[in-house]
Amino acid sequence: MATKLMLYNTLSRTKEVFRPINEQHVGMYVCGPTVYGDPHLGHTRPAITFDLLFRYLKALGYKVRYVRNITDVGHLEHDADEGEDKITKKARLEQLEPMEVAQYYTNRYHTFMDKLGVLPPSIEPHASGHIIEQVELVKRIFDAGYAYESNGSIYFDVTKYNESFHYGKLSGRNLDDVLVGTHEIDGQSDKRNSYDFALWKKAQPEHIMRWPSPWSDGFPGWHLECTAMSTKYLGEQFDIHGGGMDLMFPHHECEIAQSCAALGHDSARYWIHNNMITIGGQKMGKSLGNFITLEQLFTGTHDKLEQAYSPMTVRFFILQAHYRSTLDFSNEALKAAEKGYDRLMKAVEVLGKLKASESSTVDVADLRTRCEDAMNDDLSSPMVISALFDWVRIINSIADGKEQISSADLEELRRVVNLYVFDILGLRNERTEGADDKVAPLMDMILEIRRNAKANKDWPTADLIRNRLSEVGIRVKDNKDGSMDWEQI
Repeated sequence: MATKLMLYNTLSRTKEVFRPINEQHVGMYVCGPTVYGDPHLGHTRPAITFDLLFRYLKALGYKVRYVRNITDVGHLEHDADEGEDKITKKARLEQLEPMEVAQYYTNRYHTFMDKLGVLPPSIEPHASGHIIEQVELVKRIFDAGYAYESNGSIYFDVTKYNESFHYGKLSGRNLDDVLVGTHEIDGQSDKRNSYDFALWKKAQPEHIMRWPSPWSDGFPGWHLECTAMSTKYLGEQFDIHGGGMDLMFPHHECEIAQSCAALGHDSARYWIHNNMITIGGQKMGKSLGNFITLEQLFTGTHDKLEQAYSPMTVRFFILQAHYRSTLDFSNEALKAAEKGYDRLMKAVEVLGKLKASESSTVDVADLRTRCEDAMNDDLSSPMVISALFDWVRIINSIADGKEQISSADLEELRRVVNLYVFDILGLRNERTEGADDKVAPLMDMILEIRRNAKANKDWPTADLIRNRLSEVGIRVKDNKDGSMDWEQI
């Protein structure tokens, strides 16, 4: 399948024409959430970024196997090797089973992703359900000579690996850089070098989440699950591996090392990373007090929020910035996104009511070309939105009688707008969601009464109807041809 899609490959640090291994099929793996707490604003960036890519690849005609994992074994407190598992800690504090904690927050994650219009992946494997595969991967790495055992734990030998491969090729680091960035913590005496990472950890007596292995009752290292599950469902080589830029080192670097050690090559051909969301120019984090959960965002219950913001406002806010650029949260930016989203949805509603003329004074092909060029240029959603807003002005001009559009062009315009606004950008019209089916016929009747009042020059009654509707959140617009439109505000 010929495509002009250019994607920025973190591995090569260049934009490359996307050429999948199989001409018709695309394999994509994205690091999903660790489910020990409520999903937060930071979770939205990778979820929406790779949802956009998923949607666009399907729009291009590819069959996509999109795998996004659930980490329910848990991240560790200090780094990927030491400390108490956060799911275990949550379970202990709340007197719950660890899987009860994981399931609760997995359900919460799904609920909020659905609100944001994020499509479910093709496969959503859980780390806890793939312990066998992870143990087998450790055996393979160990047998290849790139791992060693120490007191029941298995560590990846980075120095040995670096003799045959390049540890740091994704992040651009070398071992000297890594050594400077590491620090001694409890338990690292088991390692030969501080930068070695755990493939399997022997569980301490108090550790609840544990599984049997040839070396000890324990649990897999953080990096292992993604390597094991991506190759299980996508094969030993697949097209795209994605995630947040904060995962580039050490997580994704360690994934590459594990794949090369076990298979002799990197599994992923394209590495794609979204940038972070900041708040007031600072990286979002609990310690800074700027950590905002999605529930707080949607209800306005965080002290940094001036109001609640709808899921589609948040999605539009994220799509307004290119996925590789830093995105700074502020109430002002979200309010601007709210206005922009509302303006776009109003134009979509107007488009649905436009009447065709015998000829066109507008070039509809321009919109499709601009949107295609923008998406093919490394998923430039801001440029797609810019093109759509140029056509918001044209749509309103057609509605006001300043421009004309033929029947064929009108149908094409509706196809292109629906394709990019709803299918690819993944927006929904919240203005019309949840409206009672009885509202539309009731409004038709009310507007008919108002039209009759205006025809009889009963201006007080016509104005009264318009004002009363405005008070309950319905705006009436009088068109030049005598027709009337209404919208919820």
